[in-house]
Amino acid sequence: MTGKTVLFGGSGFLGPIILEKYPEILSLGRSQIPKNLKNKHININIEDLSSLDNLDFDRVIFLIGNSNHHQINKGGTMGIDYNVLPLKKALDYLKKRIVKENKSIKKFIAFSGALVYDWDKIKLPVNETQPINPYKNDYLFSKYMAEELTKCYPEIPIINIRLCNIYGPTKLIRPDFVPTLIQNTLSPNQAEVWSTKPERDFIYAKDAAEAIVLLLEADYTGLINLGTGTMRSCGEVVKIIEKLSGKKAKDLDVPVSGQMKFVADNSLLRKLTGWVPKYSLEEGLTETYNTMKEYAEECKWWEKKEN
Repeated sequence: MTGKTVLFGGSGFLGPIILEKYPEILSLGRSQIPKNLKNKHININIEDLSSLDNLDFDRVIFLIGNSNHHQINKGGTMGIDYNVLPLKKALDYLKKRIVKENKSIKKFIAFSGALVYDWDKIKLPVNETQPINPYKNDYLFSKYMAEELTKCYPEIPIINIRLCNIYGPTKLIRPDFVPTLIQNTLSPNQAEVWSTKPERDFIYAKDAAEAIVLLLEADYTGLINLGTGTMRSCGEVVKIIEKLSGKKAKDLDVPVSGQMKFVADNSLLRKLTGWVPKYSLEEGLTETYNTMKEYAEECKWWEKKEN
């Protein structure tokens, strides 16, 4: 199923998790993938993809982008530079392969996010037809622009995944709730969270990886939600991590952005693939915490954050 699949951006957060689970997927990117992975990796320059001309592939998972919404929302063109332009360059190249060289692409998986749904008008659970409002900040606008861009390439069967709150072990400093909380509890400093009030659809990265690969074979193009279909509060997450770490996290109780309550209607995903999540929140968080605990001495995230 994945023998002719390439993955752009295998050195980030989700890419290595997909590659580890599916070692036959070929990695493409400017940065080397983690040394423990068995996948073949080819260094590429997104500005010139001619090095792929003789490569035999027909499915693509495109993970080049930037999810640091705190940085993107400071202004400037960072959102477009990272989340739109690389996607356009890849799609332009693939269109040329199809039109001029008759090399078909059977599926292209791109990624958006559940935050594009209108925070004030959604009805739970949220399906793919519900209203969006991508104009609240630069990050959301860049994700919306990427979705709209894919409509310019009808010759490529594209699925845009609106991803819910994904979490999993990482060595990276990410702006997401779960890795930030775990890195804080593993630091010598006081662990803090902005708020325990939001309720979200948390999906473990290993579950997401399986759903993504199943979608490579789906007879479908367009938007699709990827979440567990279960809503849990940030407070519940905090309690689980506190139990695992033996360390209390202080609730700062400050306002946060995004939907205060969100759960995805994933019935379309289930219909197309038969996918159901294998990990409970407790299981996923336990595995994530234990793995990141092994990384702590090497990464020392708290020192990097202070600098």
